[in-house]
Amino acid sequence: MPFRPRALRAVLLLAGFFLIGVVLLAAMAGLDWLLVTRLLTARAARFEGMIIAVTVLLALVVLRGMFTFLRAGRLGRVDQGVAVGPDDQPELWAEIRAAAEAAGERPPDEVYLVAEVNAGVAEQSRLLGLLPGRRRMLLGLPLLAGLTVPRLRAVLAHEFGHYSDRDERLGALTMRGRKAVLHTVEMFQEGSTAFHQAIGGLYVRYAHLFLRTSQSVARDRELAADRMAAEHAGRDATAATLRARPVLLAAHTHYLKTYAGMGQPLGALPPVGEVYGGFRRLLAARPGERLTALSAGTRPPRPHRYDSHPPDAERIARIEELSADGRSDGADGPAALDLLRDLDGVFVAMEARGLSDEVARLPRMSWEDLVLARALADAEEWSRPLRVAVARVLRSTAPAGAPASADPTGVTALREEPALPGLDEVLDAIDRGLLWPEVADRLPKPPQAARLTGASARNFIRPTIFDALAGLVHLHLVGNGSATPDTGWSGLPGLALPQRWEAGLDDALDAAVSDTPDTAPLRSLLAGDPADPAVSV
Repeated sequence: MPFRPRALRAVLLLAGFFLIGVVLLAAMAGLDWLLVTRLLTARAARFEGMIIAVTVLLALVVLRGMFTFLRAGRLGRVDQGVAVGPDDQPELWAEIRAAAEAAGERPPDEVYLVAEVNAGVAEQSRLLGLLPGRRRMLLGLPLLAGLTVPRLRAVLAHEFGHYSDRDERLGALTMRGRKAVLHTVEMFQEGSTAFHQAIGGLYVRYAHLFLRTSQSVARDRELAADRMAAEHAGRDATAATLRARPVLLAAHTHYLKTYAGMGQPLGALPPVGEVYGGFRRLLAARPGERLTALSAGTRPPRPHRYDSHPPDAERIARIEELSADGRSDGADGPAALDLLRDLDGVFVAMEARGLSDEVARLPRMSWEDLVLARALADAEEWSRPLRVAVARVLRSTAPAGAPASADPTGVTALREEPALPGLDEVLDAIDRGLLWPEVADRLPKPPQAARLTGASARNFIRPTIFDALAGLVHLHLVGNGSATPDTGWSGLPGLALPQRWEAGLDDALDAAVSDTPDTAPLRSLLAGDPADPAVSV
């Protein structure tokens, strides 16, 4: 079916979504009138007040749904965004205005920078955009960090393309209507009363009908916004931007988990401005394929069943079908972040808006100190179960002449944690043949694994012992100055170990935790020169 009939059908269904409320109110009023004036006997008249009360409550829910539908275009608060005006960031605003003009649209009234790999334009419209209102644009700083200016132009033009009526006004109205319908349905679903659930069920069923009917219109509008982006920024730059977005999403997720949240177990934060600003360092250290590798093993988020966005592959294919325009893909253009003045100040302001007061008061550490502190904390955590198990085994196998506990019952001694041995003492215990099964049996394990015996039990617990010994080695090497922190922007943060340790550590640990343990390779490494050049691990 051609676009215009489909869009007209969607708009008529949209009007029906609002008329549901009018019909319900009229039906309830008519039913109450019949009950009170025609159907109730004199004896049942005492229920008149209850009937009217129930009707009023249902009517209030319906009115709330109608009011929510009409107010769906209202702008909410932006609690975690940094507002930037034309005087603050004139270069950025110039690009925004140019994109709006290219789409035949008016620019936003306000712009906020947010900490997301995303961009969008919202409008405080009335009657689903028939009466325009205030506009707000949200631009993600992580998105700017990963794009060049030509590719940012594609993003900006796409967002204004959603509002453009140049192709079809009914399509723009349908897109606004979909947002209003979803917003109204969410309101009903969040309601906790039986009245919300009863009335909401009618709206939800009708919403499914409207969303299914308007799905093809919404997807056509997305493709039209892509064409707008290609017209303004160039075909190849627009296609490259679509390819870059999932890579940036994966990279930003990795950054938040691995770097921004590194100090969480320590109760510490990166340097001022680096909670969000550090993402620039990761992008700079991982050009091209190394950055793409971060998204290789990640699944894209599952789209909403009524998501208006076609698959990225389809969108890219449609763009590449357009005629070549002689413009590059924008890879060599200036960085989008260069459009911002006082960039460090912007990242500091983002922290002030995005971090809670409690988090913002945490102590700050340099990246190197933070990496080292986290590496030590992780090494302590990995090694602790093994050290506790070895200490208990050593205590239980102490010679008969060892000093007796001051507690003759032994209860206190069992409850107190023994002094934890170091790497040399653990290796001595392994050499004494205590690893299998004495030490291994005292390591924590889930109940189902506790029933394992023999080779199955050893194979289950072996990785835990391997990691614990590795943690002890890290503690030892940091203690004697052989290991240093490595922020690992191009890999993973951790410790830089001497080259001979990097080359032989895994084999030495495998030998130490084998069925017939051999600590000689590990002791040989310990006896080496601690001044060897270091490499990252």
